Amino acid sequence: MKVAGERSFAAPREAVWVVLNDPASMAKTIPGVESFDVQDERHWSAKVKIPLSLGALHMTMNMEKTEEREPELARLAIKGTGVGAILSMTTAFNLSEAGGGTRMEWEADVTIAGPVGSMGHRVLQPIVNQQVQHVLTALDQQVTAAGSERGDSAGGASGMAGAEPPATEAPSPAASDLKDYGEPAESSPELEPDSGSSGADEGVAPLAPETYEPKPEGPTTSTED
Repeated sequence: MKVAGERSFAAPREAVWVVLNDPASMAKTIPGVESFDVQDERHWSAKVKIPLSLGALHMTMNMEKTEEREPELARLAIKGTGVGAILSMTTAFNLSEAGGGTRMEWEADVTIAGPVGSMGHRVLQPIVNQQVQHVLTALDQQVTAAGSERGDSAGGASGMAGAEPPATEAPSPAASDLKDYGEPAESSPELEPDSGSSGADEGVAPLAPETYEPKPEGPTTSTED
């Protein structure tokens, strides 16, 4: 199945690019991430827990950056394995400047094999959409946090240089003013097979989209060569 969409950020394109290409920052956007390991600047892996209706699916996901044009485009290939599911995904994002902020166009092509994949497009599509929204929301938070840190660092440097702080500070914009979620994701459904077993025939319980709150503390481990 294919999904695509747009997202706007109230941050310069270079700042968004840094977050998207920092493995530690991206690990915090993955729902259910339990651990995260960096092999090199183009290869990293994560262990994640995906909530299901009757428990959770534990998967090991290996990610590889296959294309990069800084600060515009990057493309990733992701392979995931777990009990009852094999995931294959390619994803890409394209960044452009938009009135002092950044516009991101993204797309993903997801294939799920195994008993979980046999449940069909109608069952899996809402779950994929929900996980995508979790990633985009967390990404927005990471970009906002990175912008705040840069602002704090700049303020600290000015203070050390002897610059006087302003007499008054303008109120910070509301969070709702900073976020523009863009158009909803579009998908290209695949046709259901005319024959073959379904998840129900094989005794596999259908997935039920559940609200998932990402762990605020991020990954438990991170190594970097």
